[in-house]
Amino acid sequence: QVHLVESGGGLVQAGGSLRLSCAASGLTIRGYAMGWFRQAPGKEREFVAVINWSGETTNYADSVKGRFTISRDNAANTVYLQMNSLTPEDTAVYYCARDVLEYTLGSQQETRYNYWGQGTQVTVSS
Repeated sequence: QVHLVESGGGLVQAGGSLRLSCAASGLTIRGYAMGWFRQAPGKEREFVAVINWSGETTNYADSVKGRFTISRDNAANTVYLQMNSLTPEDTAVYYCARDVLEYTLGSQQETRYNYWGQGTQVTVSS
C-alpha cells in the first residue's frame, strides 16, 4: 500500500515549537517535490511550504515565512516541517503531499499533488 503518514502534531502554547514528519511508504519521495498544506476549521486548505526534488529550493506562504522550515531526508523517505514561534492562527490539520511530476520546483497549487497524507492536528493555545 501507498502511504504518506504525518506525525508530530499536538497541543502547544503560543510561542512554542513543533516538528512535523511525513514518512512515505510504498512510494519514494526521491526525485519529487514535497509540499505541506494546512486546513483550519471552517477554512479551505492552504499552502504552507514546498521543497523541490533536490532539496535545494524551498518556498513558503507569507504567513509562515521566517518561522517554519521545510526539509527532506531522501534516505529516510521523510519530509519535515519545523514550526517555531507558533501562534493560535497556526491551528489546523497539517497535510503533506507529493508532486505528481518529477524533478520540479514544486507548486503552491493543490492540484499538482497526487499523494496526500491523512493529516496531523496542530493546536496552538493562547
